[in-house]
Amino acid sequence: MRSPQPGPDRRTDSDGVTRVTPSRESSGGVGPWLIGGATAVTALCVGLCLWWLSRPVPVEELPPIVVAARPAPVAPSLEPARPAVRPAAVPVAAPTPVEEPAPMPVDEPPPPEGKSGTALYQRGTKPLKRGLVVPDDFELPPGYMRHYQATDNGQPLAAILMFHPDFTPKDANGQPIPIPENRVVPEEMAPPGMPHRLLEIPVEDEDSQ
Repeated sequence: MRSPQPGPDRRTDSDGVTRVTPSRESSGGVGPWLIGGATAVTALCVGLCLWWLSRPVPVEELPPIVVAARPAPVAPSLEPARPAVRPAAVPVAAPTPVEEPAPMPVDEPPPPEGKSGTALYQRGTKPLKRGLVVPDDFELPPGYMRHYQATDNGQPLAAILMFHPDFTPKDANGQPIPIPENRVVPEEMAPPGMPHRLLEIPVEDEDSQ
């Protein structure tokens, strides 16, 4: 049988505090075991670390770096310089003429009115015609007419014989007979049976004009 291990010493001081002191035998038996275990664990850890560090580390191979070769310098071609081509001139459209505004119509003065009434026959404006006097009781054939006149003093004169404006005398062959421009009938062309008496134009005094 194992001998009973001595227990720890207990002492009580004057203040009543109990102090427990382990015995030397109990402390000497446990200490070596603890120190040995700690040393063994430490040695094991150091061994594992050395083994791990001694393993060969695989190195990943890098792909080869390909250096592109520089292209050989190309010698500049000695071509003759081409003359600069001028761009064709673009025709410029002519400017559109600006239409000027039409001038405003100017009111023209009314044309002078023709003379009428007694002012139409002023003295000396129309010379008197001299022709055959037509009696009042003589009946004229077709194609003839009476022409009445008056002096500048307003004195009426006897009617003279004239051709009608719409009448053209013709000969036996139907050809027109020439007549005077003023259409006054000459003696040889007077109708038969009419007396041949020329109109006497009175002479007016200058004082009366």
